[in-house]
Amino acid sequence: MSPNSAVNGAISQPREQNDTPTCDPSHLVDCLRAGDIQTQVLNTAKAQRMAEFFSLLGDANRLRLLSVLAKQELCVCDLAAALSMSESAVSHQLRALRAMRLVSYRKVGRQVFYSLLDRHVLELYQAVAEHLDEAD
Repeated sequence: MSPNSAVNGAISQPREQNDTPTCDPSHLVDCLRAGDIQTQVLNTAKAQRMAEFFSLLGDANRLRLLSVLAKQELCVCDLAAALSMSESAVSHQLRALRAMRLVSYRKVGRQVFYSLLDRHVLELYQAVAEHLDEAD
């Protein structure tokens, strides 16, 4: 199956009992435009990494941690107290956020202080929060 015939099939196939608008079955696909678009589609490997990233953010406790860290750097014990969670639970969530490079840490004696890794994480958090605060 050629890429263009795959595009033709995907676009012109009517969906069954769905409220999502689709193209009229008689609509002819602009193969040049569709081909150009195909070169801009996110590659599968990066799409998988992004899906894992967004999946990680699909946890309310992790988002609550990010909301606090968006304001200031805190140690695990202060994060646990602020979020009414055990230090163990906070550490578990922070480990996941650290693995996905969303937070970083520094040690001062026996205390470990966490912060957002960089401005990209802060901007992502702020953009989503703003979007959700917008009136419909």
